[in-house]
Amino acid sequence: MRVLVTGGFGDVGKSVLAELVSAGHTVRCLDVRNAATLLTAARLHGRGIEVVWGDVRCADDVARAVADQEVVIHLAAVIPPRSEINPDSARAVNVDGTRNLLRAMDASATRPRLIHVSSLAVFGRSGERPPPRKATDAVRPFDHYTEHKVEGERLVRSSGVAWAILRLGAVVPIGWVGKDPRLMMREMFEVPLAQRIECVNARDVALALTNAVTCDRVLGRTLLIGGGPTCQVHVRELVTRVLDAMGVGALPDEAFSTTPYHTDWLDTSESQRLLDYQRHSFDDFVREIPRTLGPWRAVIRLARPLLRWLILRHSPYLDKHRGTFHPRGDPFET
Repeated sequence: MRVLVTGGFGDVGKSVLAELVSAGHTVRCLDVRNAATLLTAARLHGRGIEVVWGDVRCADDVARAVADQEVVIHLAAVIPPRSEINPDSARAVNVDGTRNLLRAMDASATRPRLIHVSSLAVFGRSGERPPPRKATDAVRPFDHYTEHKVEGERLVRSSGVAWAILRLGAVVPIGWVGKDPRLMMREMFEVPLAQRIECVNARDVALALTNAVTCDRVLGRTLLIGGGPTCQVHVRELVTRVLDAMGVGALPDEAFSTTPYHTDWLDTSESQRLLDYQRHSFDDFVREIPRTLGPWRAVIRLARPLLRWLILRHSPYLDKHRGTFHPRGDPFET
């Protein structure tokens, strides 16, 4: 089938593009042109992926990308913390961009179906409720990003296109290319160590989305996409095991927030039954980290004291316990 992926050069998108090509689909990618996406495009050159450079905020770009497509996988989004730093710009992508896409699809002669990618964050801070979260649970938007996602889902459901909504759990691994490491580290400390979290490997997400392309039974449904029981952990285990595998080591409890966050365990029984995508456990992910780092892991271990200092100084909570921990200045500033 002819499949368009919006935001295809992002962390999840790269895996989706590869899986779609492997499954024999004719693949087109719509993404903005910048240093990170140009690098990704160069790495994927020769894979048979058509690239349309454009922006979902521009109706003409979207119409050009949608032309002649049979399925659209809508990944393009601005996520936290960027969505909270500049909410108006994020809304233009997350809501207005979705509206542009739906209008282009509705006007297209091929009448493509939509696989709309959303997030478990729409459930809000659900730690006080017993797990797991179910697709039928009420949504509780609490910040700009979740408000955007809920509004985007409403636009999809009220549109005239055939649709499925897939809400993703915590996708791993998280890529660093094109991201501000300061923001990523600060965001990490916002998640309490006691928080429930369900990871899902990016390759499993890609398989779920690829299988959804040809699965008529997902149409008109909202499904939760997570790694399943073998990926349900608490943040303490996630952070500790990942940092240990990297060679950094566990961080002190007081560096982390105690305010509930928007992660939880998910009921993925229906999505797994329909899409058969869960292939990787949390243990698999942790075991891959040393292999992925290769010789860099030895460098990390040698620089461990400095790296731990650099990481911990981005916690807004540690000063409350260690008043003079942070020296002045930011080593990332130029």
